[in-house]
Amino acid sequence: MARRAAVAVSILLPAMRATLAGSSRRMALGAVLAALTVLAGMGLLGLSGWFITATAIAGLQVTTALTFDVFAPSAGIRLLALGRTAARYGERIVTHDATLAALAQLRERIFRSWAGAGSIQDLLRRPARALFRLTSDLDALESLYLRLLVPAGAALGAAILGTVVLGAMAPWLGIALGIWVVVLGAAVAVAVLRRSRLPAARRALLTERLRAQAVDLVSGQTELVMAGRLVGQCEALQQTDRSLARADRLLHRLDISAGAAFGIAGSLTLALVLLGVGVLVDQGRIGTAGAALALLIALTAMEPFAALRRGVLEAGRTWLAARRLSPHCAEGEAAFSSGVSPDAGYAITLHQVSVRYPDSPVDALQSLSLALVSGARVAVVGSSGAGKSTLMAVAAGELMPREGMVRSLPHAWLSQRTDLFQDSLRDNLLLANPDATDASLWHALEAAGLASEIRGMQAGLDTRLGEGGLGLSGGQSRRLALARLLLQPHPLWLLDEPTEGLDAATAEDVLARLDVLGAGRAWLMATHLRREAALADRLLVLRSGRIEAEFLRGSAGFSTALAALRPD
Repeated sequence: MARRAAVAVSILLPAMRATLAGSSRRMALGAVLAALTVLAGMGLLGLSGWFITATAIAGLQVTTALTFDVFAPSAGIRLLALGRTAARYGERIVTHDATLAALAQLRERIFRSWAGAGSIQDLLRRPARALFRLTSDLDALESLYLRLLVPAGAALGAAILGTVVLGAMAPWLGIALGIWVVVLGAAVAVAVLRRSRLPAARRALLTERLRAQAVDLVSGQTELVMAGRLVGQCEALQQTDRSLARADRLLHRLDISAGAAFGIAGSLTLALVLLGVGVLVDQGRIGTAGAALALLIALTAMEPFAALRRGVLEAGRTWLAARRLSPHCAEGEAAFSSGVSPDAGYAITLHQVSVRYPDSPVDALQSLSLALVSGARVAVVGSSGAGKSTLMAVAAGELMPREGMVRSLPHAWLSQRTDLFQDSLRDNLLLANPDATDASLWHALEAAGLASEIRGMQAGLDTRLGEGGLGLSGGQSRRLALARLLLQPHPLWLLDEPTEGLDAATAEDVLARLDVLGAGRAWLMATHLRREAALADRLLVLRSGRIEAEFLRGSAGFSTALAALRPD
């Protein structure tokens, strides 16, 4: 039991710290306002019941009717009613505002964690899982505060108020009520939690699977039809949907059972307090109005515990989300740190770097060392699978080496893929430099050879692109990527097959612009094309993750290696 508790704390603590970080004061204020709302409601009901009963009894005789003070209780009732309304309004605003702010900070922390070395490749392999982490898993964490911590605090406040009010009439009755309410309410909540934890987690997993299967069905329907697997994919989707429906029905039944259990607990509490109040009335220690006050306080003492019902029903989903996100919460800030600068005079150095992919028995890079002098241009060539893309990913910080050290100046990366977003041309460019002015954007587009085409568009920089840059040709997309490269004033360029997939004329134009605009910058370029490698000062031949040969421009080996590459 102690070991399970320690594991639970180690999983939940990073997520709780990350959720509460930066909004702890507002969250504490929200919890206080929630407790005040509950306490004001209990006081309002109890005081109103006492007032009605006392007024009715006082009206039975003329002398008591004339001397009974109706103003003080009326003022108290009005004060409690207004206070409850104000506290409820403030609690809604503060708790939800604090929760949204905390989730926004947590989302940023997770983004920073994902920007660390080794995370990007995993995200690209499983983008659906990443989307689920940013949506459903983050939303599940709000239950930790809104539906568990806040209601638990309010329930504890209700138990304390009941103890104080009834304790003023008889200490033994107040203490008994407080212990009974806390123990019974916690027991029901724990019982519901234990029964719902696995179904709630299963429902979250099934929802994730259903979304992934639906995306696969929509995006890959052509391939599924060609492979004859469309019907099978639809059947798998329907099976997951049926399993999700079963999990929903089970949780719905647990919800009904939990409501019934809390209702029975409240009725049982009222019955037991009624017996205690009867004893006090029989002893003459309290009157009828006091008995009404005690019964109404007891009636409302269990209600705040019932508010925990939704939180405990979603606890399994919250636990699953915390287990998934806690590593990112704990390491998010450190994962985004920049690389260490290389020695003076060098743009990037790799020392005895080894990299191994999770599913591979051998290293993709084997004790590789490389030093790139500032302003020099190095092209890495080799057959497919030699490790060129792996080397570029390590240099860019996408992959963390298993062994060795990488030191790099700030760099700009032009990869094989041009990643464009469903947004305006301006915003796609501003990804490279958020502080760039329109004049800077037009200058970069001019240098990339795309300015005249953008000016020919009706909306200019405000032209909206579709998903993946839909609306631009392949050559235009590549030039836009080049413009983004130029907007980053970094001394090192990482170029991974920069003209792959372009026609010969467009490729020659892009390379000519890179040659001119990249003057004075250091280049590290992976390529298998002759036209790209011809711009380098030095060729490195990579084979099986090792540097097999190195040739300087002007040497016979350089010309031979260049001639062995694929022609334009």
